[in-house]
Amino acid sequence: MHRTRVLALLLMLAGTTIAASAQGASGPRYLALGDSVSFGFITQAGFEYINADNFIGFPTYTGQGAKLNIINAACPGETTGSFLSSTAPDNGCREFRTLGAQLHVSYNSTQLAFALAFLKSHPSTRLITVGLGGDDVLLLRAACLGDPFCIETGLSTVLAEVTANMETILTDLRATGFTGTIIVVNYYSVDYSDPAETGLTIALNDALAAAAAQAGGVIADVFTAFQTATVPAGGKTCNVGLLNASPASEFTCDVHPSQSGQMLIGKVVAQTFAAAR
Repeated sequence: MHRTRVLALLLMLAGTTIAASAQGASGPRYLALGDSVSFGFITQAGFEYINADNFIGFPTYTGQGAKLNIINAACPGETTGSFLSSTAPDNGCREFRTLGAQLHVSYNSTQLAFALAFLKSHPSTRLITVGLGGDDVLLLRAACLGDPFCIETGLSTVLAEVTANMETILTDLRATGFTGTIIVVNYYSVDYSDPAETGLTIALNDALAAAAAQAGGVIADVFTAFQTATVPAGGKTCNVGLLNASPASEFTCDVHPSQSGQMLIGKVVAQTFAAAR
């Protein structure tokens, strides 16, 4: 996830100070944690960034399906490391917040610190979803300038960190006394017809599954749901409308889910929650 000078200019011109309030003030609660997918991010959305209500992520649809009040603390560009530490590398979350863009809820701490405080003050929370790891891999890609050999060489280290960080995250969430369901949301391939791209996604999902198995989380298998949906288009995720159109061309796609993609993820997560109860 990349920020542009245009975004900074628009936010400065808007001159808006944002202080978002938590969604879902009463009733059974669902805490959504994660990155741009959970947030509902759209690339190059201009003035829309000053109001997080413009961005609808899968947690909204999951909450509707499961009849839970959603508190979405996701931050675009969050890595598993930056979720835990304010000094770990991220992929744009801190910049997003520094520029004044609005999150769905307001907090000054790390996302983990917010989550722990929230769970301690809301012990009846029923569901937590965690969608992290994609930006860890995107940072590797950026550092390697897309070179396949470089990515392959560094991938095992990155995935080991993803697994270790996710185990820490899930363990810390449980340590608050939370007794509900924790769902780790895995990733779709942006092109199932591309073996290299899909193989990278599978490797990331395996790392997430290992952490979930170790720390008592349940996997929501978004990968398979998207793969099934792309069969009529030969595995082209973009061509079945599950990804946002790229700002560069309406006939190419960004990596982020479209609203139909977000709805599909929300459905998978709601079904996973129902099966886990």
